[in-house]
Formats: sequence, structure tokens, C-alpha cells
Amino acid sequence: MEKIILTKDGVKKLEAEYRHLIDVERPEVIEQLTFARAQGDLSENADYDAARTRQAEVEGRIREIENILNNAKIVDASPKNSKVVTLGSYVEVRNLRNNNTTKYKIVGTVEANPLANPPQISNVSPVGEALIGRRVNDVVTIKTNNPYDVEIIKIDLNA
Repeated sequence: MEKIILTKDGVKKLEAEYRHLIDVERPEVIEQLTFARAQGDLSENADYDAARTRQAEVEGRIREIENILNNAKIVDASPKNSKVVTLGSYVEVRNLRNNNTTKYKIVGTVEANPLANPPQISNVSPVGEALIGRRVNDVVTIKTNNPYDVEIIKIDLNA
């Protein structure tokens, strides 16, 4: 199995989610199942069906987190300098097609969150892959179905 790149912060978040699932969510689901079983006929019991569905979701996520943590390669996401784009860097780029600027944080795949502010993009995404190892003023091509060029304007250690 291929190693999953995680930052120390990402590991902490996954471990916290794991503990929450084990210590809070799982016992709540068991309680809901017990209550639903006590209502009698399980064949037409919507509460029981809902609790079983939730149990499957919780147990699935627990297994997923265990798999991620067991296959994690923990990397230091504290860039040592702001000269080169690395995991953990905040990078501001200018799209040379439309002149728009965007700021990203480069993170491991599991930690990617395009809805965060700034968007946290995976180091293996087309944008992340193109930016890793590059410097300010470099122009890189983002390899998508419709490739485009961006210029790195700024590399920061912090948001």
C-alpha cells in the first residue's frame, strides 16, 4: 500500500476525530440501537434502520482513519523558508490567462479542503504538483484538461 502523506497537524486532527468516534459517536449509536430494538418489530422500524445506517457510517469512518494512520508518512509541514514551495507553504499565484490571483496552502491528500480559506490543496493535485519545489516569479503550467499557466507571486510560511 502506498504511504499517505500527513502533517503532524493532520495526524492530530485525525486522532481527535478517531477518539470522538470511539468515545462519543459509537456509544450513542449503540444506545440508539438498543432503544430502537426495545420498540419491537424491527422490520418496519425506521429508528432501527436509521441507527443501523449511522452505525455503518461510524464504523466505516473508524476503519478509514485506522487505515490512514497505519499507512501514514508524517512529514514536517513547517516550511524552513519562504523561498521554495513545500508541503505547508502558503502560495499566491497569478493566473496568466485571466490575471486573477489566488492563495493556496499546500497539504497532504487527506488534509485537502478546497473550501477552506485559503483553499488547502493536495500536493498531488494538478496545482499542488506544479507548485512544489518552485520559487517566486516561476511560471508553471497547470496540467488539466485545459492547461493554463500561473506565476508564483508570493510564498509564505503563515496565512
